[in-house]
Amino acid sequence: PPADEGCCPFRDATSRAPGVDPNGCPVSPQAASFDPFDSDYQLDPAEALRWSRDQEPVFYSPQLGYWVVSRYADVKAIFRDNQTFSPSIALEKITPVTQAAQDTLRRYGYAMNRTLVNEDEPAHMERRRALMKSFELEELAHHEPMVRRLTREYLDRLVDKGEADLVDEMLWEIPLTVALHFLGIPEEDMDTLREYSIAHTVNTWGRPSPEEQVAVAEAVGKFWQYAGRVLEKMRQDPSGHGWMKYAIRRQKELPEVVTDSYLHSMMMAGIVAAHETTAHATANMMRLLLENRVVWEDLCANPSLIPNAVEECLRLSGSVAAWRRIATTDTQIGGVAIPEGAKLLIVSASANHDGRHFENPDALDIYRDNTTDHLTFGYGSHQCMGKNLARLEMRIFLEEFTRRLPQMTLVPDQTFTFVP
Repeated sequence: PPADEGCCPFRDATSRAPGVDPNGCPVSPQAASFDPFDSDYQLDPAEALRWSRDQEPVFYSPQLGYWVVSRYADVKAIFRDNQTFSPSIALEKITPVTQAAQDTLRRYGYAMNRTLVNEDEPAHMERRRALMKSFELEELAHHEPMVRRLTREYLDRLVDKGEADLVDEMLWEIPLTVALHFLGIPEEDMDTLREYSIAHTVNTWGRPSPEEQVAVAEAVGKFWQYAGRVLEKMRQDPSGHGWMKYAIRRQKELPEVVTDSYLHSMMMAGIVAAHETTAHATANMMRLLLENRVVWEDLCANPSLIPNAVEECLRLSGSVAAWRRIATTDTQIGGVAIPEGAKLLIVSASANHDGRHFENPDALDIYRDNTTDHLTFGYGSHQCMGKNLARLEMRIFLEEFTRRLPQMTLVPDQTFTFVP
């Protein structure tokens, strides 16, 4: 059919195109060679997809079996329409799981069910409303003194050392402690939880070998059982602060909305969601600002710029590169025909660098007036519930660092590593 019927914008490329995509169009050479496990995409997803934003904003990746969406308007439209684009695959494993790993999870009684991120309507909105109160700004304000106290304590330790690995010695543990406080979890098991949290991420988004899969499954299974034990402990006395305690109290009022399996899944998902994303976003922010000395000095001189600087860093270099959706019906994105059942990788990191929406998109501009339009927290009914907790932590980190260590610099010539 002609291009304007939503099929092939590059039918004439057939001669050199390896393979066709599910709507019958030839796959362009760039799309055929796209690999998100490749170092280019791992280091800088937005840069690795620049060609796509310019030439082919919606393409089928034979290597992944997903349609990749790279422009701001398209990504936002998909987030906005969670009926056509269901989030049900948001936590599906990118790498198929071996039987041995499945057996390991079964041995632990692992039954991670729907959590808010991969739940369809109408159940999703009911639960979200039932559990939203702890995330409101006035509730979050209770946590501010604790975040500041922790940040100052950790800074005290670092100041005298002269050199520190911020992630290892601070940014990993503070968001984890805050996450546990937020959920109302006792703080005894820091190191165990650290190991579990990483395992959970690699389990969902990574490309672990068969041996690694079994080790990861062990950690995830233990994490699952641990979450169950903590939940039981809380049930004995669900009074006081903490999102999980609040959820247990809500269960008494809404037993069919807030179910047992749901609480168990949310306990585990909550620890991971609140912890790792904030740790990595803060690490990216510190690196970005210290690499841009003039901006760092502006913030030291004028702390009122900090909230917008946090947003600009979230836009330029957030910790979540992409989300996933599945098409529930035949549809179109940006004029490209997408068949029912198609899996989508919507790359918010690329959308955040789209010059059609952000002027000079690759520049760090803390005076930018539309930086809060970024899609790092998603958009629409599934927007990140914890976004204001993350903002609070990042703002306090930056306030304390710029006040206390304005002279701080990055160690030169380091190699930065990423969770694959």
